[in-house]
Amino acid sequence: MKKLALHWKIMIGMVLGILFGFLALQLGWQNFIADWIKPLGTIFVKLLKLIAVPLIVASLIKGISDLKDISKFKNIGVRTILIYIGTTVIAITIGLVLVNIMQPGDGISQETIDKLTNTYAKSSSITSKITEATKQQSSGPLQFVVDMVPDNAVSAMSDNKAMLQVIFFTIFLGISMLLIGEKKAKPLKDFFDGLNDAILKMVDLIMLVSPYAVFALLANVVVTSGDPDILLALLKYAGVVVLGLLIMVAFYCLLVSVLTKKNPLWFLKQLSPAQLLAFSTSSSAATLPVTMERVEEHIGVDKEVSSFVLPVGATINMDGTSLYQAVVAVFVMQVLWPEGLGFANQMSIVLTALLASIGSAAVPGAGMVMLVIVLESIGFPKDLYPVALALIFAVDRPLDMLRTTINVTGDATVSMIVAKSVGKLHDPKPKNWDDNYDEVK
Repeated sequence: MKKLALHWKIMIGMVLGILFGFLALQLGWQNFIADWIKPLGTIFVKLLKLIAVPLIVASLIKGISDLKDISKFKNIGVRTILIYIGTTVIAITIGLVLVNIMQPGDGISQETIDKLTNTYAKSSSITSKITEATKQQSSGPLQFVVDMVPDNAVSAMSDNKAMLQVIFFTIFLGISMLLIGEKKAKPLKDFFDGLNDAILKMVDLIMLVSPYAVFALLANVVVTSGDPDILLALLKYAGVVVLGLLIMVAFYCLLVSVLTKKNPLWFLKQLSPAQLLAFSTSSSAATLPVTMERVEEHIGVDKEVSSFVLPVGATINMDGTSLYQAVVAVFVMQVLWPEGLGFANQMSIVLTALLASIGSAAVPGAGMVMLVIVLESIGFPKDLYPVALALIFAVDRPLDMLRTTINVTGDATVSMIVAKSVGKLHDPKPKNWDDNYDEVK
């Protein structure tokens, strides 16, 4: 019998996790989920984060050293940044158009606002998001550039949130290796080549348990999802976000078809394990090792391109999150501050959401920090911040899962486009975890 494909195994794990979560809610097994099921998903996410930084360092150095020409790296870098900015602006525009046409804020009653405020406004999660956003907002205009440069490479590599610092150091090291000549750089290059192969094999091994981990992650999401009555009240707003994200998927498929001449359905199938993990973990950074493995081995993007485009994308390219920012900012204004719904404020949302997405961490919940920054830029009343966040808090996690999936899809799409433009898109050569098993058994 034909072996069941990985994406089907993960999908089955997702469905069973959701069903088991609802069953646990009915039977009152929340503590059982927290004590015995949730840790399995937590360990899986920690394993993915464990290898993210070593994979970026090894893969990016290998990619740069294989180029043997700094001008090629410059071409890849410039095209990557420009395409990322373009897709982000399109995502924000789609969000603004939909939220203005569908007016989801008109259906929210004062009773629902009061209930949400009483339930969530004083929670530690919301107050911490406001504090973090205020901290980012008070920094100078060039603070983002300053934060990219680490003062300690080892310290940067110990923090998954410092991904841009790791990328900066790695690019600096890779270019320096090119400049000292191939002969002198060979020992270091051989080391990183071997490290890269070993880390990719770790990805294969970790993916063996991914269906069980996805089951655990989604079962926990279901039992901690909150009041179903509140979720229903926010259904129209959530529907606008989901519609916008689906339009972005269609846009990516169009780009893949037109610019890379590949079948978009084939592209989505090859990427699906990374998309499903992004949905389950709500973290682009945690999903990065799997995204890189799928893009390189199953889609055919050369490491020279993927090793730069994907880590940078996981940090600065957040199309799903940016679209969400546009929808949620206008939605909040429709409910709490209708007098602020002017054209100038909506143009400010486009610019601020673009800049905020670049500096936002690729971790769960970063979208709420971005929202406060966006609202701050348009003069939203500060005393309404807790109410604004409470208004979206109930459905933030499921929407976070969906927009992270779009973020990962956007990263993969751009990597294909850039690879095609520089002649680095080839036939895929997938590997299995047991390819060399006969040598060691």
